[in-house]
Amino acid sequence: MQLTKGQPAPSFSLYNSEKAKVSIHDFAGKNLVILFFPQAFTGVCTTELCSVRDSIGIYSSLNAEVVGISVDSIFTLAKFKEEQGLNFPLLSDFNKDVSQSYGSFYDEFVFDMKGVSRRAAFVVDQYGTIQYAEVLESAGDVPNFDAIKAALAELG
Repeated sequence: MQLTKGQPAPSFSLYNSEKAKVSIHDFAGKNLVILFFPQAFTGVCTTELCSVRDSIGIYSSLNAEVVGISVDSIFTLAKFKEEQGLNFPLLSDFNKDVSQSYGSFYDEFVFDMKGVSRRAAFVVDQYGTIQYAEVLESAGDVPNFDAIKAALAELG
C-alpha cells in the first residue's frame, strides 16, 4: 500500500523511548514529520537522525514536530537517543503494525532479518492529512529534507 498526498495519515499509538504511549492524535493542531528508519546504531540511520537533531530549530519554526519510528525496542531506542543526543521522540513499532500501515516495511532485510522499517518520510498536516510521502527503496539513501521543509513551508 502506497500512501500519497491528500490521504488521511494512518492512526498510530506507540511507546516512546521514555516508556510513554504516543499517539498521532497528540500532534493535532501541529504539523508532524514522521521518519521511519531501519535500525538504531547503523551508519545511515545515525547520520539521518543526527542531521534532523542539528536542524530541529528549522522544523520548530515551521510549526512541526518530528518523530522517528523503527521496529527497535524502546530500550534500544532509549540508548540510541541518549548516545546521539536526539531532541525528538523515538517510537518503537516493535510489533511492526505502523510500519506496515504506512507502506514503510521490508519483509526481508539484510542478514536474513525479517520485518524491518523501510526508510521513509511523511509530512502530516495539523488536520491529519498527508502532505508529503517518500518511501525509499534503498536503506542507504536518506529522505529529501529540502522537499520535506518545502512541504512544511507551504503549510504556513
